[in-house]
Amino acid sequence: MKRIGLLSDTHGFLDPKIWKYFADVDEIWHAGDIGDMATLEALEKWKPLRVVYGNIDDHNIRAASKKILRFKIEEVEVLMMHIAGKPGKYAKPALEELQLNGTPQLFVCGHSHIALTQFDQRFNMLWLNPGACGYKGFHQVKTIFRFQITGALIHNLECIQLGPRVSKIADENL
Repeated sequence: MKRIGLLSDTHGFLDPKIWKYFADVDEIWHAGDIGDMATLEALEKWKPLRVVYGNIDDHNIRAASKKILRFKIEEVEVLMMHIAGKPGKYAKPALEELQLNGTPQLFVCGHSHIALTQFDQRFNMLWLNPGACGYKGFHQVKTIFRFQITGALIHNLECIQLGPRVSKIADENL
């Protein structure tokens, strides 16, 4: 069994609550728009990290991560990329990746700032977007996901609300 903490769109800010909610996870996955190297390095020092870069990430983050990440954990094949659209309305690069390299059991993305999980019947895969947990963007609530993978089973999925998206200064005073 592997316990996974999934986040996206930190934009250079790690909410202090993340340390509590991810304390017992085995790995952290970041689905892009990390924001700065300090954020990436803080996560790497804390837990094993799988990460893709997003559209706001600079050349340093891009050099330390990948645009598309495919891997197997337990018996589940995972595909992770930042910009993907959503089931039924995939962005062109995501659709091309699925068509050229096959369908994973789990598709992870970010970018939209909207937490959403959906089973895509067309591709027979679970699609996860943890929303955004930074304070930049249009989202109203910061969110992260936590779940487990045991063999071929993806289970115990939680969408955790960290609180309202407010400025970094106000957030540190909550």
